[in-house]
Amino acid sequence: MAECPPNTPVLVGVAAVQQKLADHTQALEPIALMEQALRNAAADAGAPELLAQADEIMVPNSLWAYSDPARLLAEKLGATAATTLLADFGILQQSLVDRACERIARGEASVLLIAGGEARYREQCAARAGEAASATVQEGVAPDVLLQPAAEMMSEVESNTGLGMPVGYYAIMDSALRYKQGLTIDEHRDQMAAMYARYSEIAAQNPDAWAEEAVSAEFIREHSAGNRMLAFPYTKLHNSQWTVDQAAGLILCSAEKAQQWGIDRAQWVFPLASTESNFMSLMSSRGDLAASEGFRLAGAKAMELAGVDFNEVRLKELYSCFPYAVRVQQEEFGLTGSGDISVTGAMTFGGGPLNNFVFQATVKMAQLLRESPGETGLVTTVSGLMTKQACGLWSTQAPARPWAFADVTEEVRAITDVREVTAQYEGDGVIAGYTVLFQGMDPWRAVAVIDMPDGRRTVAYSEDAPLMQQMMVQEFCGEACAVAGGQFSQR
Repeated sequence: MAECPPNTPVLVGVAAVQQKLADHTQALEPIALMEQALRNAAADAGAPELLAQADEIMVPNSLWAYSDPARLLAEKLGATAATTLLADFGILQQSLVDRACERIARGEASVLLIAGGEARYREQCAARAGEAASATVQEGVAPDVLLQPAAEMMSEVESNTGLGMPVGYYAIMDSALRYKQGLTIDEHRDQMAAMYARYSEIAAQNPDAWAEEAVSAEFIREHSAGNRMLAFPYTKLHNSQWTVDQAAGLILCSAEKAQQWGIDRAQWVFPLASTESNFMSLMSSRGDLAASEGFRLAGAKAMELAGVDFNEVRLKELYSCFPYAVRVQQEEFGLTGSGDISVTGAMTFGGGPLNNFVFQATVKMAQLLRESPGETGLVTTVSGLMTKQACGLWSTQAPARPWAFADVTEEVRAITDVREVTAQYEGDGVIAGYTVLFQGMDPWRAVAVIDMPDGRRTVAYSEDAPLMQQMMVQEFCGEACAVAGGQFSQR
């Protein structure tokens, strides 16, 4: 392996852990899972003592109540000198990797730890037993560094129509992409079902995946008691599975530190290039609901910086919270190949612990790259409602040029058509994207993003049962409608 500068960032230790214990009293809480993941990552590097050398420990926020989880980890790992960082919801998970690489490249730090995890399955088991899962209480302690997004990801105009969970937002965007691609509703549903059936096959071969058995495309596609429709055309098995007990740990350090600690060069995985777009816009305000300008520019820049074409990268993990996220990446990256787009089994079957999946995916990617020296791996990231985007490229081969980072936020801002969104509108419009939300087994409400004649946007709903049934078999994107009192009707 070629030599590299001493401040070259390198990923030396990785580990993913999960538990499936029905007895919640025997199951570990999230912080304990994160600790285990980091200890396993240090063992993977062959340098358990490296944990106490950490300059900084970074954790993405989740649904647990720890106020400074990185400090809890520092205490458990003996990293008394480490600063602590908490990244709130709306911060790209890739941003933590990029921060670590940047600090190493600048000579500001030499060992950085990243950990994240959830134990929602444990909580579910406790609830079924009529109890509450115990957890470490940490109050009145603040992290040294708190990263927060610059703007909100949802608006009252959207939520007043019944949109709440992300699934409805993504289904609306996917309807617009379907329309743009000229797919029929059935073709769209068939393609998604086939994609997710393949994900389930990959997960069945991944020992770190939450799901253990493959699922047929037919079952994934159709609304049933075991796989309810949530927001047409998305069934439960098109959604990220967050009721999991999973955690991941990553250890990044400088090449100099890795050499000092005698870490086997076969364990080294180099970040080649990273790109981010942190431009934030409301889903309903995006002029082209079917596009992701962020992924278009972030992907092109990542390919340029690393000197690769994503079509030539065999090992890929495209962020997969919902089908639209995957499909729009394929569109914006110009992916034409027939190869797999996940190494984990994706967020439905591999498991999607809230705000941590990218690290789970990075662990698997590093393991596979070590098995295939010299290959390049791609891991992408989404934050929010397709709000932010990022790309990261990795390889076991020492980079010919230093790790490169590009923030394309301002370029994305410049090319994104952002519309004014208002709730105060009565008159004619054209449907830009829509979904039918379900409650239980039944359709509840159709929600549509509507183009107004003056170029502005509104979001409206309908509870007309015949219309909802029609919208699930006939394309309504591009159709004229009438809006009054926050509701829409067919013209």
